[in-house]
Amino acid sequence: MSTARAVTAAIAAFALTACGTSTAGDHSEAVPTPPPTSVSTTQSSTSATSSVRSLQFGSEHRFPSGLVVTVASPSVFEPSESAYPRTDRAAAFGITLYNEGQKPYRISDLSAHATIDGDELKQVQDIPRGYNGVVGADRDLVAGDSMKMTLAFALPDEPATIELTLRPDSTKTTKVVFVGRA
Repeated sequence: MSTARAVTAAIAAFALTACGTSTAGDHSEAVPTPPPTSVSTTQSSTSATSSVRSLQFGSEHRFPSGLVVTVASPSVFEPSESAYPRTDRAAAFGITLYNEGQKPYRISDLSAHATIDGDELKQVQDIPRGYNGVVGADRDLVAGDSMKMTLAFALPDEPATIELTLRPDSTKTTKVVFVGRA
């Protein structure tokens, strides 16, 4: 009888994996899928945006609200002496926001954090190099408008796979994860 249960559980797990990660009404976070093998410049499916999405840097993602985000590949640099926190190596990410929605998007609602192997990276403020966080966060991005920003994060000495997670609303679970090496 335990063998039959094990076989049934294995078949159920296979069926769930083959059919997708969640049901239509389920808004819980799904396990991130591996990044695509090539860089995609097309937008993600609107129906799949309530779960976690993993995309290569350089890809574009459209949230259900109409906010479209693109994250360029990281640019590794040596921070200046006045950078905070002090680090020998950092990565800068160019982020473009475009509002295809009907309502203004409050830029301060955007949250971003980076991790390597689940360990959170500290955001670097390096004003001489132009990395001073989200500029203009107190304004709205009106429908049809776009803006660019650059965020920097401290890196370890050796290159590693980095995940940059963006949430269009820090109070909700909807997010996208951009993945690549830096």
